[in-house]
Amino acid sequence: MIGIGPIAFLTPWLLLGLLALPVLWWLLRAVPPAPNRVKFPGVRILLGLDDLEKTPDRTPWWLLLLRLLAVAAAILAFAQPVLNPDDREVGTGPLLVVMDGGWASAPDWAARRAYVVEVIERAERNGRPVAFQALTASPQVPAFRAASDVLERVRLLEPAPVAPARADYAAEIAALDIAFDTVWLHDGVGDEGAAALAASLAKRGDVNMIGTGNMPLALRPGRLEDGALIATVIGVAGAERAVAVEAIGPDPAGISRVLARAEGIMAADEDATDLVFDMPLELRNRVTRLALVDAVSAGGVSLADDGLRRRKVGLLAGQSDDEAAQISRPMHFLRKALLPTAELIDAPLTDILSTAPDMIVLADVGTIAPQEAQRLLEWVENGGLLLRFAGPRLAETGIGGVQEDPLLPVRLRAGGRSIGGAMSWGAPKRLRPFDEDSPFFGLRLPLDVDVSTQVMAQPDIDLPNKVMAALEDGTPLVTGDARGEGKVILFHVTANADWSSLPISGLFVEMLNRLALLSGSALGDNSDLDGRQWVAEKVMDGFGNLVDPMPMPAVEGSVLVAGPRDMATPPGIYVSGERRTAVNLMDDDSTLTALTPPDGVAWGVINISKEQPLHPPLLTLALILLAVDILATLWISGRLRRAVTTALALGAILGAGGMPADAQDEAAIYASNNTVLAYVQTGDARLDQVSEAGLWGLSRVLNLRTAIEPVDPVAIDLESDELSLYPFLYWPISERQAMPSDAAYARLNAFLRSGGMILFDTRDANLSGGFGTPNGRVLQKLAAKLDIPPLEPVPADHVLTRTFYLLQAFPGRWNSPTLWAEAAPNAEAVEGLPFRNLNDGVTPVVIGGNDWASAWAITPDGLPMFPVGSGGAGQRQREIAYRFGVNLIMHVMTGNYKSDQVHVPALLERIGQ
Repeated sequence: MIGIGPIAFLTPWLLLGLLALPVLWWLLRAVPPAPNRVKFPGVRILLGLDDLEKTPDRTPWWLLLLRLLAVAAAILAFAQPVLNPDDREVGTGPLLVVMDGGWASAPDWAARRAYVVEVIERAERNGRPVAFQALTASPQVPAFRAASDVLERVRLLEPAPVAPARADYAAEIAALDIAFDTVWLHDGVGDEGAAALAASLAKRGDVNMIGTGNMPLALRPGRLEDGALIATVIGVAGAERAVAVEAIGPDPAGISRVLARAEGIMAADEDATDLVFDMPLELRNRVTRLALVDAVSAGGVSLADDGLRRRKVGLLAGQSDDEAAQISRPMHFLRKALLPTAELIDAPLTDILSTAPDMIVLADVGTIAPQEAQRLLEWVENGGLLLRFAGPRLAETGIGGVQEDPLLPVRLRAGGRSIGGAMSWGAPKRLRPFDEDSPFFGLRLPLDVDVSTQVMAQPDIDLPNKVMAALEDGTPLVTGDARGEGKVILFHVTANADWSSLPISGLFVEMLNRLALLSGSALGDNSDLDGRQWVAEKVMDGFGNLVDPMPMPAVEGSVLVAGPRDMATPPGIYVSGERRTAVNLMDDDSTLTALTPPDGVAWGVINISKEQPLHPPLLTLALILLAVDILATLWISGRLRRAVTTALALGAILGAGGMPADAQDEAAIYASNNTVLAYVQTGDARLDQVSEAGLWGLSRVLNLRTAIEPVDPVAIDLESDELSLYPFLYWPISERQAMPSDAAYARLNAFLRSGGMILFDTRDANLSGGFGTPNGRVLQKLAAKLDIPPLEPVPADHVLTRTFYLLQAFPGRWNSPTLWAEAAPNAEAVEGLPFRNLNDGVTPVVIGGNDWASAWAITPDGLPMFPVGSGGAGQRQREIAYRFGVNLIMHVMTGNYKSDQVHVPALLERIGQ
């Protein structure tokens, strides 16, 4: 390869042909002149004529130049010139391709992977053996093989949700004694292992480090300050840039949505900036993740932990404020412990319940009114956490003694137990270490915490299973039991320091925080992970999406505390018993530093202007010049007019017999030879894309489950396309859709009368109350000129409920109960089932608002394009939506077949068989 400036020639030896141009000049300079045209009056006139031209005329200089340029263009084209040649590796020996492949590579992953593929393909053309290594995988000795064996693995590679382990791979390379060159595609983030890896690779051969020039960004875990949610964006100091973060969480329907967005500017000299979300408490408590908008990666996502969710805690004490000093009130220590992490509600019990709290704390509350007790129990059974503290009032009431009280976890003995006085049972008792199944497991026991008085639990066979904390003599200190979806927990001591020193210790705050984690389903913080075995429930991929994990062993809490460092402990959501915690890639102290060029290696960026082959335009230029040369030669020789006339005649002959069919004819042939599902174009590109994906997903289900085998769906233009070729039209309603013309209405009415069906979908899930929605009003206008028969909600006996599957509902993405179809005619009924024989039993229109296309829609990878419902119920709803689609198409294709089968017994009875 020879380069001249930005142009290189892949086969430069062909340029030697340019040396032949002088010879061509000499050969091409002469052409016979045009013959003289002389009128022949008679032979006599020829006498005495003398032909002065004895030799051919010379070729005009401009024609000669034209021919030389054509030949030169052809020679240059065959030499394969390339603009912006990529000379990333020019050696002939083994080539090692190294790719960081971590979270920082995710934002421009497609460009990185394409670059690596191009490097390997170039090595294949040069006959170089290739080895590939992603630094997020386990280090391996490079195995050099044919480049084609490596390409498939690279094309399927995805970024990992961790940082590259450069130091580990550097140690592996340092132990080798073979020579090879290296192309290292780095992510721009510096660490201690980069220099060591570069030095190890440089000892084996030439090293070329390539980057994209992008400066990576990441997110620290969100935090709360003065009631506001703060997201800290970190990056590498450099150019000024705009940053944006979205707060994402479920809406009331359980569908994940963007709840808020914060934007800011990171100055050129800054490596971190804070973005503030101004959100109300109810909305902030829904946040499950924070995500960078323009830097999609595992490092750009922060899963919400308990620190972002301030729970609502209702406080109620059995002692009024004027009965004791401030510091001795039962609620004093509770407020001090809970105020930093919770929104406290001081109100009567009825008012507390109306605020839908996460936890209610009752401090020495004895008797509760029956109506309030019933409401409180219902709240607990629906997932609430009731935390109670003992005291003189609770001990004196004697509740839960003989008969178990549902608002207490255990039965209590009458009176209490006093420890450490003159008439006591012994010295004050300390706490026993917490059991592994206790929510307090792992908390450190202070030596100065002791208990002098407590209420005692009645011995019971189930009592050991209800004990969460106990004294050193085995008597219960904290007990708990489940009530429906919620829990009831009792501290057998007071909430102040009257009976124990627990409320004035740091352990009290930690225990309350642990119990707060049991309320609701929010994730807990990861400050106390040690001492437990954790199992991954969901893990992040390199792009920051939560996916199901591969089978992996449980992880020690101490490992998670140290932070995820490899694929054995990826960021995600981990569970331990009833605890769930979010583990993020970044922590509160994370920073990013720029990767600097190590000594002894080449340094560059991916060539933004990709190499462009120049031989196609040069060949085209050569052909054009030759065509001009032919025309010029004909003109000089006087035969141009005859040649043009002949060419026009030939073109007319060929054009008359060989005109191709237009696109409309091709579409008609396609539809007439196949079963095709069609949708109406609305003019809304996004909506039309969803319609196409939905019908494509439904077609795939029909192919898999039925004898109907639809091909790819098509879009219908009502103004120009022929409708009679299609059995079914899906028509999503859009507010921006234009009204059809009269000619289009005529074709639509003919389509409906000839057995076709249109599924009108308003996509608003609100048709049960009429057509008062915006899309419903648009549908009324569109249908005004259509010949639509009277409609009725689809009854339970309609043939749509049994054409293939037995159905009771027709959900899509939404689950509105009303679906409209042609009303049954007033005909004689058989066993309560009316004959439906209009249009061969096919209702011409079906109207609903459940957004079926979104429920059917799948991506090119075969994955659902939109969420439907939540959890297992959502998957079931999507399956029923597919079944409705199958029933609908089977109804269109089979007509009244199923209806007739239902009436066979009655028909046979009538004819006496």
